[in-house]
Amino acid sequence: MRAIAYQQLHARAGDAIVGRLVALFPALTFPGPEQMLATTFDQLRACGFSASKITTLQGIAQATLDGVVPDYATARAMDDEALIERLVTLRGVGRWTVEMLLIYSLERMDILPADDFGVREGYRRLKGLAVQPTRKQMQEIGLAWRPYRTVAAWYLWRVPNR
Repeated sequence: MRAIAYQQLHARAGDAIVGRLVALFPALTFPGPEQMLATTFDQLRACGFSASKITTLQGIAQATLDGVVPDYATARAMDDEALIERLVTLRGVGRWTVEMLLIYSLERMDILPADDFGVREGYRRLKGLAVQPTRKQMQEIGLAWRPYRTVAAWYLWRVPNR
């Protein structure tokens, strides 16, 4: 759900939206699926979520209750690609979203989000290229960084403008 909040947004905007969502549930660290389904459209809209993201969040919440979204322990035990394949079946959830889950929630060290603008742009700046590498090129480049492609992504996200 956090990754959905951050899709196509600057980190500060995502932080603000998630902060407003969490503030709706002061007794919880983060709302569970039951709380998300009980939250009204207007409440979620007031947090800053678009109508499309609200539909996605509620779909994830329902899919969690239905057993499509695995619990934390099950997700930790799953292979990266198996988890990606399972979760991209949900409306509004793409590969990038699941890769953020793998990196930030499951702490996987060998994930390279090759579709990520920041990763591709960081590589372009680092190497002084005129254009960003494509997703396929980024995947090929990243093979040399195995099994620490996540670490490479962290560094690429922080490459300064030159």
